[in-house]
Amino acid sequence: MIKIACLNAISPIGLNELTPTYELTKQEDEAQAFLVRSTNLHEYVFSQNLDCIARAGAGVNNIPLDRCSEQGIVVFNTPGANANAVKELVLAGLLLACRDIVGGIEWCQSHKHDVDIIKTTEKEKKNFAGEELAGKTLGVIGLGAIGTKVANAAIALGMNVIGYDPFISIHAAWSLSSKVQHALNCDDLLEKADFITLHLPLTNDTKEMINQTYFDKMKSNVVLLNFSRDILVNEQDLKVALETHKIKKYITDFPNPTVMQFKNTIVIPHLGASTEESEDNCAKMAVQECMDYLENGNIKNSVNYPSCDMGICKSQARICVLHKNIPNMIGQITNILAKENINITNLINNSRNQVAYTLLDLENKIPEETKKILSSIKGVSKIRVLQ
Repeated sequence: MIKIACLNAISPIGLNELTPTYELTKQEDEAQAFLVRSTNLHEYVFSQNLDCIARAGAGVNNIPLDRCSEQGIVVFNTPGANANAVKELVLAGLLLACRDIVGGIEWCQSHKHDVDIIKTTEKEKKNFAGEELAGKTLGVIGLGAIGTKVANAAIALGMNVIGYDPFISIHAAWSLSSKVQHALNCDDLLEKADFITLHLPLTNDTKEMINQTYFDKMKSNVVLLNFSRDILVNEQDLKVALETHKIKKYITDFPNPTVMQFKNTIVIPHLGASTEESEDNCAKMAVQECMDYLENGNIKNSVNYPSCDMGICKSQARICVLHKNIPNMIGQITNILAKENINITNLINNSRNQVAYTLLDLENKIPEETKKILSSIKGVSKIRVLQ
């Protein structure tokens, strides 16, 4: 039996994907796979049995990626599984920004005992008047799974949309509406947009990327929406931008002690992916990624190892080698197999920065001793044998 441990509550819809060859366990040290959402693993001591971790969501800040790579543990996330949920909340954010819906609702509640509320409403509603989205320009920074959906939805609402993403994938490009204008640089987007929405991953390069330099290039009275990560924005610079009306409103899905003190903000309690459908989709994708890797050695949507797919394993044996991206690694592996008179029928090697992954289909089953010899190669993090 292949054992999997859930470190957080995982949707039963996802767990139902597991076949009878899998078993859920509470003994984490015997699990070959972890399914996780928010559990912090940075201080966690991983067992030698652990082959993969799947995060049921997009962000992996709670997982020590470098240490996992060193130990040959593949880390997956589930990009796009919650994209529709986040897109819908961003659209709600746009509407909240341009119409004082929150203020209007609060006013109604404060007058709930007014027997003349019908008449009073007609007098007071002008205080909550707003503007329409149609004809306004939305700038989308980051055109991944979520950004692309937001851009297309904004087009359907009659907005002009400018998108910027120097690393846009082929899939996202094909999915993007032809009406979305492509900004060659971010400055072009900042100068034209009435609304700006952020859909970026958090990296060392993007941390506090939205700062005074960016604010200076924006039009006055811009609405800024952040449904990605709070620390993409330098909050002290944001405070100044709000006070000087460079930013008219800041809409964010990330409450923290600093932003809660700012005026002209609408803060939502991290509801972006909090729908039943989103949690189900993330769980299903996470489970399927683990199963394909454990059964076939295929890697899809890993955040620390390269993608690699050789389909369903039908050979006598398949070797999965997780190793450093260094010269002569393939030569050493194939030489060892040749000395053991083991024939290779198929081979794929892909790299990602400092790490690499090699899959080999074999004509013969591989002895345990050969696995030990392969594991002893300098730079090999882990060997998995499927047979």
